[in-house]
Formats: sequence, C-alpha cells, structure tokens
Amino acid sequence: MPPKKRNSQTQSKEVKSAESVSPDKKEGPELSFKKHRDKDAEFVTLCKSLHVTDLVCDRAWALWKTVQESMDEIADSQKRVWGACLFVSRTEVDVACFTLTQVLKAVRLNVKQFVSLVRKLDVNLDTISTKVNSALTRLEKKYDVSLALYQRFEKTCKNIFASASDDQQRETMRRCWTMFLLAKGRALQMEDDLVISFQLLLCTLELFIKRCPPDLLQPLYKSAISKFQSPPTRTSRRSQSKAKPRPLEPEVDLPLLKTLCKDNECNVEEVKNVYQTSFSAFLDSLDLSRSPDFPQAKDLNQQYEEHYLKSRDIDGRLFFDGDETILAPKVEISQVERTPKKNLSDEDALIPPQTPIRAAMTSIQQLRGDLTSSGDQPSTNLAMYFKNCTVDPTQDVLKRLETLGQAFSRRFGEAVGPRCVVLGWQRFKLGVRLYYKIMEAMLKSEEKRLSVQNFSKLLNDSTFHTSLLACALEVVMATYGESSFKTGGYNHSGAGDPVETDLCFPWILDVVELPAFDFYKVIESFIKAEPTLSKDIVKHLETCENLIMERIAWRTDSPLFELLKQEHGGGAADQVETPASFSQPLQHNHTAADLYLSPMRPGLRVLPPESPPTPGSQASSQPSAQPAGQTPRLPKSNSLSLFYKKLYRLAYTRLQILCSYLLSSHPELEPIIWTLFQHTLQHEHELMRDRHLDQLMMSAMYAICKVKSVDLRFKTIVTAYKNMPNTNQETFKHVLITEGHYDSIIVFYNQVFMQKLKTNILQYASTRPPTLSPIPQIPRSPYKFPNSPLRVPGSNNVYISPLKSSRMSPGIMTPRSRMLVSIGESFGLSNRFQKINQMVNSGERSFKRALDLGSAPKPLKRLRFDVDGQDEADGSKSGGDSTLIQKLAEMSSTRSRMQEQKMKEDAESKKE
Repeated sequence: MPPKKRNSQTQSKEVKSAESVSPDKKEGPELSFKKHRDKDAEFVTLCKSLHVTDLVCDRAWALWKTVQESMDEIADSQKRVWGACLFVSRTEVDVACFTLTQVLKAVRLNVKQFVSLVRKLDVNLDTISTKVNSALTRLEKKYDVSLALYQRFEKTCKNIFASASDDQQRETMRRCWTMFLLAKGRALQMEDDLVISFQLLLCTLELFIKRCPPDLLQPLYKSAISKFQSPPTRTSRRSQSKAKPRPLEPEVDLPLLKTLCKDNECNVEEVKNVYQTSFSAFLDSLDLSRSPDFPQAKDLNQQYEEHYLKSRDIDGRLFFDGDETILAPKVEISQVERTPKKNLSDEDALIPPQTPIRAAMTSIQQLRGDLTSSGDQPSTNLAMYFKNCTVDPTQDVLKRLETLGQAFSRRFGEAVGPRCVVLGWQRFKLGVRLYYKIMEAMLKSEEKRLSVQNFSKLLNDSTFHTSLLACALEVVMATYGESSFKTGGYNHSGAGDPVETDLCFPWILDVVELPAFDFYKVIESFIKAEPTLSKDIVKHLETCENLIMERIAWRTDSPLFELLKQEHGGGAADQVETPASFSQPLQHNHTAADLYLSPMRPGLRVLPPESPPTPGSQASSQPSAQPAGQTPRLPKSNSLSLFYKKLYRLAYTRLQILCSYLLSSHPELEPIIWTLFQHTLQHEHELMRDRHLDQLMMSAMYAICKVKSVDLRFKTIVTAYKNMPNTNQETFKHVLITEGHYDSIIVFYNQVFMQKLKTNILQYASTRPPTLSPIPQIPRSPYKFPNSPLRVPGSNNVYISPLKSSRMSPGIMTPRSRMLVSIGESFGLSNRFQKINQMVNSGERSFKRALDLGSAPKPLKRLRFDVDGQDEADGSKSGGDSTLIQKLAEMSSTRSRMQEQKMKEDAESKKE
C-alpha cells in the first residue's frame, strides 16, 4: 500500500476512533463556537480539529491566559503554546480525545521540541503537576527507546536484504516494522523496556526472513535458514499449508535465530524464550501460527491503529516514513568522536557513539560472562560454610529463594507483560548466581579477617540474605535497563493505574518486603566483594544508597526510627554520631556482618581509624564495663552510626553545592547553615519522617539568611535547587505538612520547620550564637573504581586505564570523548602523537567546561506558593527581580573559581 494512501486512511481512522473512545459522552465530540465565543476563534478551531471536550478546552484556555500574564515574552507561536496547554489539560483530566502525534502534526513540532515546550511552562510557572510530569517522562523515554529500535532495525535490514531500494523489499520492511510495533504493544505493558523490545524485534525479523523469498535475502541469511524451514515458492507453500496440521507452537529456526543474535550481540537463549512465550502468543492472537504467508498489511495497520489510538501516544509507523514529528535531533559532525584504531591508514576512522542497544547488549554480555562459572546452587566452598555453621542454613536459604523467586517473577510479569513471567525467572536466576557469588566472596573475606569459619549468626539472619539477594537482583535489573532514576527515585504511577509499569528502585524492596534501612547495610560490602562490577552499576548502587539516606529510609514504617528511639531513649542523644568525628575519614572497617548483627555491640564511641572493630560473627551481647556510680550505656548500633556518618557527608555535600550557587558573596553563612542543618538531623530527626533531606536543607538556608538579614528569597533557593544534580521538583512542590496533607516548601517552613526550631534559629542572631559544627571530611567517592581511568601525573588531560576483560575490545571500553591509545599495538604514523600533544596542550577541556558553565539558569517567574510577591507568612515583598538575577548570575563564576581552587589543591597535594 503506498505511504500517502496509508497515511490518509490513518488520519480518517484517527478522527473516528478518537471520537468513539472519548469517555465524555454527555458533552459530545463537537465543540460549539457559540459556547466558547469568549476564546480566540483560532484556538477553538484547533480544539475542534483535535476533538477535545468542553472541559479540556476551558482548562487549556485558562492555562493559556496564565501563560500570557506570567511570561514577559513567548518565544513560540501562540498555536504551539496552545497545543502544549491542551496536552497538559488533557493529561490532567485524563480524557481520551487526541493522540500525541495528532497534536504534534497540528502545531508542526517534533517530539523533542514539544516536550521541551511543555517543560518550559513548568520552568516559568510551576504549574505542571506530578501526573503531567510523569506522563512527559514516560513519553520521552518511550520515544528514545522507539528511535533506538528503529535505527537498529534499519541497520539490521541492510545486512538482511539484498537491495534496500527495491519496492518489494521496502514493503516487506514496512510490514515487519508495523508487525513489531503491534507485537510490542500487545505483549508489553512496559513499552519502554529496551531489551525485551529489541528481543521481540529479532523475533519478528526471524519470522519475516524465513517467510521471505530467497532472492530478497543476503547470502548470510539465505544460508542461515534451516533446510527444514527453507521457503519454497509462494504457491507451493499455500498448498502445503492446507495439508499441514497446525503445530503446537511456532517453530523457531534456531540456526537463523543464532545468526540474528550473533549479528546483534544478543543472547540467543533469551530471545528464544521471548519467542516461545510472548511472541508465539501474539502470533496465535493474529491466527498467524499456521499460515506460512506474510500477514496482510491492511490487517496489521488496522490493528496497530486501534492500539495507537488507545494509547494516545506516538504513531510508531511514522519512523519508517521519516515523518517530521519524530525526526531525531541532528548530530553535528564535530560531535562524532574520532578514535584511532590499530593498523589503519593516515585517515582517522570515524567510530559512531555507543548506541543504547549496543551499550545494553555489552552490559548484559559482561554480566553473563562474569557469572559463567557461578551456578544456580551454592558452590562447594559456600556449601562448606553452610555446613560449618552451628545451625545449617541451607534449607532455609533454598526455601527463601523459592518463595522470593515466585514473588519476583509474578510481579515482574504484572509490570512488564502477562507472558513475561518466564523472563522474570530468567532475571531471578541470574540474580541468584550473583547472590551466591557475592556471599562466598564476603565469607572468604570475613574468614581471612577474623580467622573463623563458623558464621552461624550471620548465615541464619534472614534480613542479611534478603538484602544480599535484593542487591543482586537490583544489579541485574539495572544491567537490563529496567531500573533507572529518570524520575529521581519517585514512582508516579497514578492511583487509578490498573498495574504497575515501573521497575525503578525501590521497586525491588517492595517485592521482597525489605526495609530500605536494612538494604543500605549491604551495598558497600557488595561493591567491595565484586570488583568486576562496571562503573555504571557502582554509580547506580551509590545512587540507591543516596536515595535511601535522603528519603526512603525516613518513611514512617522504617526501622530507623526504632533505632533512633533506642539510642535517644538511653539518655545519650549524641550517640548517633558525634560532630567531633566529622574530621575523621569516612573509611571504616565495618563489614556487612557488623551491620546486620548490630546493635548487639559494646557501647563504644566511633572507633579511631587504627582501632580494630568488634568481630562481626563473634559479637558480644554484653555492654562494656562502666565505672561505679555511672549509668550503664546501652549497646551502640554500628549500622545507625555509619548511616548517620554517611548522611552527614551527603547532607553537607549538597548544602555546599547550593551555597556555591547562591551565597558566594556570603561564605561566612555556609558553616552557620550547616550547624542548624546538622542540629536538625541529630536532635529533631522527627522532621525527616516522610520527608526529604533537601527540604530541611533549603529551610535551614532560608532561616539563617533571614536572621542574618541576607536577602535570599525562597523563590531564588528553589530556582537554584532545580539546577542541582539528582533533584526532583516533587521535593519542593509536595512536602508533608500534617498527616495526609501536603503543600509547598514555603508552607512547610512557616507551619512546621520554623515553629519547631524558632528558638534555636533566633540564637544565631544573638551575640552568643551556638558553637559551629565541624565540617565533615568529604572524600571524592566512598567507593573505589579499580578499573576507572587514572590521571597521568603532571597532566589534567591524559588518563590511563587497565584492560578490564579480554572479552572486550578497547573500542568498546574507551570513553568516546577522547583519543584511545592501546599500548603494544601499532598506532600509525607520528602525526597521531602530535595530535595528542596538541590536544593535551590546548586546554580544550577547560575551555569546554567554561562554555558549559557560562549561562546562568533562568529564574522562576511565578510559583504557586508565591502569590502577589509574598514569600512568607508575614507578607513581606520580594526585593525585585534584579537581586534574583544577580544571585543566579553569580553561579557560573563561582563554579569556575571552585574548579580553579580544586586544581590548585591537587597540585599542592602532589608536591607534598
């Protein structure tokens, strides 16, 4: 079917279907100009073309009027902003009236431009709700995944088909792509799952290749088709299909599938499982299993049309047409990195950037390779550790794995797709292998440290096993790209959503019913026990740890509060972590055994670095001896102490960043703000219950600036905060005020924070302010990356890194932003070394950073909690936009000065 004809049919079907699925039957599909005569006629015309309801029309017009009043100038045309307002309103009221593609075509924008425009409304107005923001994030991720899949589809088809310009081949490719889109939509609830979607694409290609006339195929794929499945002529296949009985399931041509998987660096067993579960069920639903022919293009289009209109998303068929609404952003040739390869001519070879699919396949291949020697059962050494225990934990371990495996695979299937339970079991089995491997490494380390082999207490601790397994599963999920932090750790699935479609952390904690505070205890030991973890995975786990410390561990049902109650109830409120220990390095000798058997420890203060820790597996439950007449001190919790030690360092690091943005002209305020912030965390920790660490940070900054008469508005703080890494607008939009009631951060400050700490805050304005808290020693990272590039002494631009695995080529490993020199291999002519010298001496890196930091963020024009210029309960007015802009403009120069100072400190440390 010609593209134009198909598109015209698609458009007519879209209009009809959009009207028919509208849930608002009472208002009718047509808008009346008479009813909306108070609005611009062109706006109403746009609404009519998109078949919006009266409610959506009214809400979008009200939003547009707010935009007009609040923005000094509108860079985009009125019609485009109208489209953004209609999208926001439609999403808010959840009315099925138009798809994203329909509004994109109406306002002539592509996906990235439209998403950027909608986000601009939020930057300037703070009007985008959690629901809309979540929808935008999901659409953006789905678009990125679809684009990556189509680009790989085009590349793979060039290797499969003999001539890309042939009309018959183009039609075959179009049908294949449409069928894949339909399969993805039917089989997956999480259509943004890149790995499973790609595996479904390979299944679809396998089906089309073996049903394709041989003269259309390249020799590699023509010869890869099994003799038993080699396609005869179309006529003979039709006649054969009548006589053939229907097979129980579609036969997978394994030689062909292996060729496809090898060509695309994909695990053939995983693709085979996807084929035999999700894809075969999809073929059955279309009644295609028994037919040897291609599916009819008309039928595929009609069924995909229904799915696309129901989802209200992007029409994925337009990728094939190169439609302007889904065009990928153009990449300048200067952004394509040049990497020298061995034995090349004088011309530098252009290597494309690491694609999302290639990166995912490489990560999975590395993980599976690292676990090749690990089995589904405990190794001989691990089994020996189990037998050496006073109480053998083997049966409990196996029973626990069976129970959690069923729960994990079931929940995985509920989230990803109804036929994906088997894939969930696959992920779980990989996690079990990693779990056994890490456990054995931990026990070997403990045996060497303590010279004991009986770890009965630890190995019979259910929380330890569940935490270790959860961490292994999180690593597997992150490797497969199914756990990420696009929403900053917030899960925004609406209350009305029938199923969960978000596997991001802390999803795994909910599945295994594990408190976040218990999970945190295993993270550091896990990383140290597995040196083959990639840097991305280590960073992922570090982000999990930060999310726990800043928010998740402070939920009401967290065991953290019970530990704090015990510590403070013992009459020693400063036992959690004394400020005097801040100057000590973060490095410690506590292992997972120490943390999981805590708090059964003698009541010791934080141990100095040279003091040995109490043995984890031989812990004493008796408190240390106390002098006569003194109150006995309760056992001290190592896990709580370490948690607070890390919490303080995270808190100060984030405060330091925010101060560098806003208070560069008042450096004396940073230690004062930190003192109030630290005091709150130590003595008023109830303020953290169901709240976020950054909410207390921003409140402390505002409070100190207020008593010190420094003009810093909450609007300014929030604007700068949004530019910090790993932040989410939910943090300042949605703050707990009272049980069940949430509001903005300014309301939290006025009604909660200031009321609780008013006396303490006012002390900083007196002539005898509180003693300043010591500044924590901040390491570059609590985790070491043994395989990370190391800077060559005396140079800021040259790095070296060891070859991590012989399985990986240097081209895969190298960062794509600089040249790669593989020592011991032919590098070419001497002019290549001259280029390296020029690069090192040019200061290109510093210049690039200076450019990146040269523009200050645009301040918020209006916030919901900032009405008529009022910024707090006393109704005081803002000092004007000039002060705000001036403070924000200082951020760029402050960052540059910090970097220069850092370079000087590094140079001085080397001299010492």
